[in-house]
Amino acid sequence: MADKTAQLIIEGNAPVELPILSGTMGPDVIDVRNLIASDHFTYDPGFMSTASCESKITYIDGDKGILLHRGYPIEQLAKHSDYLETCYLLLNGELPTAEQKAKFDDTITSHTIVHEQIKSFLNGFRRDAHPMAIMCGIVGALSAFYHDSLDINDPKHREISAHRLIAKLPTIAAMVYKYSMGQPIMYPRNDLNYAENFLHMMFNTPAEIKPISPALARAMDRIFILHADHEQNASTSTVRLAGSSGANPFACIAAGIAALWGPAHGGANEAVLRMLDEIGDVSNIDKFIAKAKDKNDPFKLMGFGHRVYKNFDPRAKVMKETCDEVLAELGINDPQLELAMKLEEYALNDPYFKERNLYPNVDFYSGIILKAIGIPTSMFTVIFAMSRTVGWISHWTEMLSGPYKIGRPRQLYTGYTQRDYVDLEKR
Repeated sequence: MADKTAQLIIEGNAPVELPILSGTMGPDVIDVRNLIASDHFTYDPGFMSTASCESKITYIDGDKGILLHRGYPIEQLAKHSDYLETCYLLLNGELPTAEQKAKFDDTITSHTIVHEQIKSFLNGFRRDAHPMAIMCGIVGALSAFYHDSLDINDPKHREISAHRLIAKLPTIAAMVYKYSMGQPIMYPRNDLNYAENFLHMMFNTPAEIKPISPALARAMDRIFILHADHEQNASTSTVRLAGSSGANPFACIAAGIAALWGPAHGGANEAVLRMLDEIGDVSNIDKFIAKAKDKNDPFKLMGFGHRVYKNFDPRAKVMKETCDEVLAELGINDPQLELAMKLEEYALNDPYFKERNLYPNVDFYSGIILKAIGIPTSMFTVIFAMSRTVGWISHWTEMLSGPYKIGRPRQLYTGYTQRDYVDLEKR
């Protein structure tokens, strides 16, 4: 794979030959692993110019607005596939046959029930605790309930853990929501598909079982697909780093959930709703658009543009269609949703935003859809974590399936040089 080399010239030292590696797509990378022999490290805060691993799972070209899962465009998967088929693809590298898909769906369905004592575990949390705090705690504790398959060196154990995590996260998420509402916990049903089951556990009660809208279930399924994986982002890198220590899969996914909880990562769709609250009314749009254009004003237009995509977020195209379908299905007359649609219309037609490629992103539309369905903003990041679990566990499995080393980033030390301890009475 290394048919080219780069030469690093360090003053006073012999040139260092560094292999250049080429993937199947994307930029070449300079292999700096042997740089340590010259007593030098690279310095790359945020790892923006560093490939931390080799992976076959997901590819992103931010300039062209491309997102591929195992080579398949996200737009095609969102239109033609469903979430569990996408899970199979991410885990196994290929789309399943009809027989493989039926078996995989049945396997996930058979794992949706969680240990009954987890209900007691919930009682240790305050009712007003943030759902992500509870998710971190419960997912991290799953290894105490499912410790029969924790040998990370056994491929079968890794597979069972992957299936359990994908299956149980919606059940746990719905339990967290019901607990916060003081409502009875709803058990999963084997006659419903993945998205239908989640909506059933979220919104039904023992006293009233309502049929699940196919349009809303499909919208929910698309949200799951569009958040399933996004390459080496902060939470995925966290899962890989935790996994490199040999930690069990439940601990690694809990670490990913903790990283996702940060407002700069998984909390973006919550921020969209807070921004709409701040704008308040359609009549205030002009004023806040002007604030967004003012470099000296701290106000930011949340849900527009993306750190990776310098063009239109490919997930946003699908999410916009889904958003329109959901709003049409529900016929909601909500001032905040009306405000969001007006803001979208304004930004898509304003030269300032068009020239800077500040298009509405996936977080803008997903926040609107989730609100329309009736999911509170505190649950938005939980749903993101549910969706992203398959991506996390796919990367964890990929890493453990080949040679790997424990992660150990280096640093540029700028503290004190060595100094001697001074006794307390002399300070």
